[in-house]
Amino acid sequence: MTADREDLSWQLFGSAADELAAGVAADGFAPDLILAVARGGLFVAGALSYTLGVKNVAVMNVEFYTGVDERLDVPVVLPPVPNTVDLAGARVLIADDVADTGETLRLVRDFCADHVADARCAVLYQKPRSSIDCEYVWRHTDRWINFPWSSPA
Repeated sequence: MTADREDLSWQLFGSAADELAAGVAADGFAPDLILAVARGGLFVAGALSYTLGVKNVAVMNVEFYTGVDERLDVPVVLPPVPNTVDLAGARVLIADDVADTGETLRLVRDFCADHVADARCAVLYQKPRSSIDCEYVWRHTDRWINFPWSSPA
């Protein structure tokens, strides 16, 4: 770990995902569906689905980051877009790796808002500048995170 970066290993990811799931369970939130924000949220959603026993997992593809601390002006939803009929009345846990600016999670939460009974966000990391506060956060940081799935071996 350097002063400006935090390294998350696969081993630590396993522990982090377990702790994140324990927080969801302890809160009494029982999601009907886990909505993964691709791509980093795929790993988080998969781990949460196993630990929480939720077999219904959907994916929403959102492009925002184009490089280290480089992003588009606004997040963009890429096809295929989830069918809102599949979300109707559900308790949804939105899973992502990091709430950096919060704009990606805001887009996904807003997409769900008119269709679901309840939507909550679970992330491994939340940064202080995030425009939304996630209900479930494993760790807060202001550093760039090197995730095991996006860092060179």
